[in-house]
Amino acid sequence: MTDATYGAKLQRDGKTYAIQTRIPAGVVTPENLETIARVARKFHIPLVKITSGQRFLLVGVQEQDISGVRQELGPLGTATITPGVRYVQSCPGIAFCKNGTQDSIGLAKAISDEYAGQDFPGKIKIGVSGCPRCCGESRVRDVGIIGTAKGWTVFFGGHSGFKSRQGEQVATGLTTEKAMECVRSLLSHYKAHAEPKERSSRFLERVGTEWIGELKGQ
Repeated sequence: MTDATYGAKLQRDGKTYAIQTRIPAGVVTPENLETIARVARKFHIPLVKITSGQRFLLVGVQEQDISGVRQELGPLGTATITPGVRYVQSCPGIAFCKNGTQDSIGLAKAISDEYAGQDFPGKIKIGVSGCPRCCGESRVRDVGIIGTAKGWTVFFGGHSGFKSRQGEQVATGLTTEKAMECVRSLLSHYKAHAEPKERSSRFLERVGTEWIGELKGQ
């Protein structure tokens, strides 16, 4: 990877790259969509794909076009290749969904803004769901937050993929402010004690969950 290709992923053909957009909480405006469409046409990008993390993936970018694509995407083109919070996905929540009990979009945006650009030992994926139906895939995210009629329930250490793991329940019945404080405590401990490239699920397998119980008592 060179400075010119930083944040872009080399594709199967060994020649072209893919660039992911930054879409906090998976919410886009008409202007965002118009920008992505314009960039795709201008640079003859053959595929625009919605990812599981609620981002857009521009696939088939020529190496010499990477900097131009990022520049024209503006804030949407922020590189997120270093270990850190890759995305915070969210369901529509109480503002729009008839099943919603909490404001998942608002909480997801707040978390995304707070951790944008921060480094961690490994990549962090966060899911926020506005009700127990868990449309934000919260139980299999490094940090998962699920809304109920009594407040937020926070999970830690979830992971999908080949060796999936459901996150450990940390606390329940939290206000939005307390949920944010809980997330800060979890990520602070993980950042201080995890090994390089160690995801939260593998971290828990190595050190155990006793420290989570200690957090509950604070």
